[in-house]
Amino acid sequence: MQTTKTSTTPLRQLALHSTTTCSSHATTYGKCILAAYTDIRKDSCKQEFEKFGQCLREAMKRKW
Repeated sequence: MQTTKTSTTPLRQLALHSTTTCSSHATTYGKCILAAYTDIRKDSCKQEFEKFGQCLREAMKRKW
């Protein structure tokens, strides 16, 4: 007999953190992409992406 898992999966935690804990970083990254989408170049939003990624890593680290 299988029991239901009450804890959330890592993917659900990532989704939660990307929309709550790291929402300001996600918004900044999204705005950068939106501003540059017609003439996107490699690494044009690298700094914003790295900050967003670091926020997610830190948020996930705190939960584990």
